Amino acid sequence: MGFVLTEEQQILRDSAKGFIAEKSPVTELRRLRDSNDENGFDTGLWSQMAEMGFAGIIIPEEYGGAGFGYRGLGLVLEEAGRTLAASPLVSTSLLCASALLIGGSEDQKKALLPEIASGSLVMALAMDEGAHHNPANIEASAAKDGDGYVLNGTKSFVLDGHVAGKLIVAARTSGARGNTSGLTLFIVDGDAAGVTRKRHIMVDSRNAAEITLKDVKVAAGDVLGRADNGFEILSETLDRARIGLAAEMLGSLQEAYERTIEYLKERKQFGVVIGSFQGLKHRAAKMFCDIELCKSVVADALDAIDERRNDIAQAASLAKARVGAAFNEISSEAVQMHGGIGVTDEYEIGFFLKRARVADATFGNVAFHSQRYAELEGY
Repeated sequence: MGFVLTEEQQILRDSAKGFIAEKSPVTELRRLRDSNDENGFDTGLWSQMAEMGFAGIIIPEEYGGAGFGYRGLGLVLEEAGRTLAASPLVSTSLLCASALLIGGSEDQKKALLPEIASGSLVMALAMDEGAHHNPANIEASAAKDGDGYVLNGTKSFVLDGHVAGKLIVAARTSGARGNTSGLTLFIVDGDAAGVTRKRHIMVDSRNAAEITLKDVKVAAGDVLGRADNGFEILSETLDRARIGLAAEMLGSLQEAYERTIEYLKERKQFGVVIGSFQGLKHRAAKMFCDIELCKSVVADALDAIDERRNDIAQAASLAKARVGAAFNEISSEAVQMHGGIGVTDEYEIGFFLKRARVADATFGNVAFHSQRYAELEGY
């Protein structure tokens, strides 16, 4: 694992840091929330991000991307996390692009990956069906209909699902709910007949959608991978998404920490800055140590993908659990150390606490991944 960035990676990080800090500060998320923006993200900004190459970082050059790997995308996601930037980076450029790279046919890759890289196509993965993340707990059905299939079911917590031009839908072609076998992934038009989408705005002001499929017809060529064998693609895709999301969370928790340290240096009580109080020093030191550990597990997990190691699943659960726990704790500490102003809406530190709770639940929370890691390691 390389902790020192290459020259190209450093240039990418610097360009992402400058661009995102200028174009999408936390005030932009507030504006989107207060204006009840119908998309939940600035489409003009997303086009600019695509022009910068951010939308196609993991996509090979032959499909219109940069081919810069997951370590590169992780650097961009980390900077996006610092400003809580709302964009389809996770839903489209990380999650769905990964699914296409892992299981897509050559025709599917040629048709969809260039559109993702250009920023002209937003995609969403429709998978979970309940309040908690469980990739095998799928009841949505896909029944054979001539050469194609008919899909029925309801999906919850679909990131950017209300604006996606294409959906990747996980449905059951055989087996019972809870079985990993018998799942198939389908590429479905977002506005196909029988698809109903209801937008939900989460506590962190991000998008999710409930999607209902009623007698939705798809062709055999819309199957992603092989019928009945979609769980393998889904599982590998989710692990890459978990690692990428951990990188975004890493950026957010670092920003929350740094803002808190600055506040401790400025706020005075009893005539001295509160950062001089030993109890607060100890808490700040613990946060610092947690952040350094998070940097290590995220860097290692991103490298695991690029190096095609056989421990990606373990690295994904370790990163998601470790960073999720740290983000929850650091965001809570940040709000508490800010005192009364920390819980006011006009102060930005509370946005990080809200994001921590939603990001933790996305693709499996701390408890989910702690148990999964133990099982993978044979504990």
